[in-house]
Amino acid sequence: MPIIILVFSCTVPHAEPIHYVQMIFPPQDKHVHSSSLVELPDGDLLTCWFHGSGERTADDVLVQGARLKKGNDVWSSVFLMADTPGFPDCNPVLFLDRNERLWMFWIAVRAHGWQHSLLRCRTSTRYDGDAAPEWDWQDLILLKPDDSFVDAIKDGFKKLNPDEDLWAEYALPYTRMIIEAAADPAKRQEGWMTRIHPIQLASGRILLPLYSDGFNLSLAALSDDDGRTWRASGPMVGLAGIQPAIMQKKNGHLVAFLRDAGGAPNRVLRCESDDEGVTWSVMRDTDIPNPGSSLEVIALKNQPLWAMIYNDSEHHRDSMAIALSDDEGVSWKWQRHIGRTDYYAYPSMIQDRQELIHITYTHNSREGKTIRHEAFTIDWIMQGD
Repeated sequence: MPIIILVFSCTVPHAEPIHYVQMIFPPQDKHVHSSSLVELPDGDLLTCWFHGSGERTADDVLVQGARLKKGNDVWSSVFLMADTPGFPDCNPVLFLDRNERLWMFWIAVRAHGWQHSLLRCRTSTRYDGDAAPEWDWQDLILLKPDDSFVDAIKDGFKKLNPDEDLWAEYALPYTRMIIEAAADPAKRQEGWMTRIHPIQLASGRILLPLYSDGFNLSLAALSDDDGRTWRASGPMVGLAGIQPAIMQKKNGHLVAFLRDAGGAPNRVLRCESDDEGVTWSVMRDTDIPNPGSSLEVIALKNQPLWAMIYNDSEHHRDSMAIALSDDEGVSWKWQRHIGRTDYYAYPSMIQDRQELIHITYTHNSREGKTIRHEAFTIDWIMQGD
């Protein structure tokens, strides 16, 4: 049975900050990673992650899940969410659209290479119950970036003008290699991978954040018909910015915060779109540290606040923090640590209907490997460490 640690903060005059921590399943020796979390219409929480003996090179990797029934304080037994026999299934993402249809996006890795991954999805309208949803439909999402993809990458690298002093005909500059790869229609049509929750705009457009380890770039899959068809946005061009978390500002513009998979300075990257995600500015460094690890950002309900969950280090995943911004991500004025002693990575974050913030994340310690769930109020974050 999962171990539950309840931590209730001290009472303050106008609110009672709440914080609790629990393991979804006991620590074990298999690799468990890349969780995703969603609240269902009945108040249940559903989460999933990938589980196996490794990642892209381990053919036993599959997607598992668990459910926290509304009113319960213990997660259900683990159940199967997806398995492509003989292929690693990784990076699952859960999403409830405006029609209360549940989506799960994930990748099946071909040839043991991230760059060959297939983007898969399935949907459910029968997700009540005690175990896994009953899936109604399943398909691949095939994207077809056109030649403008190449032009956008060329223009983006010109604006960034990175330092590429070392050069030889047999060792082409980094940017030139990416541009040449982008000119290959097959390469730009495969290997787009999931990690962060989609966002659905008031117009109905769904943006599914995607990234490529082949290109070390990101984009969004766009759907204007509730997921029946998808098309690729223009690329988010930068020096190894991946796994975008997309937010919408008050003026309608979109901003993406990205993991830094490149060299120093190790910072969260940022880019923007003024056309609902069709095209994107080039990525620029923020002052937020990032050790090459995933992050997530959400807008809080009934508050002019954004929340970010991230590894607040330039080098390691041994520290994780939650931060709040009241100026749409320009600055992050409040911060509190989730942990500073073990391995914490790949968080997923939502806010439920009672405005409690929930996160799940990979937690590795001496006892083993698990997916951890925490919940807390805004007041708990604002108290600081």
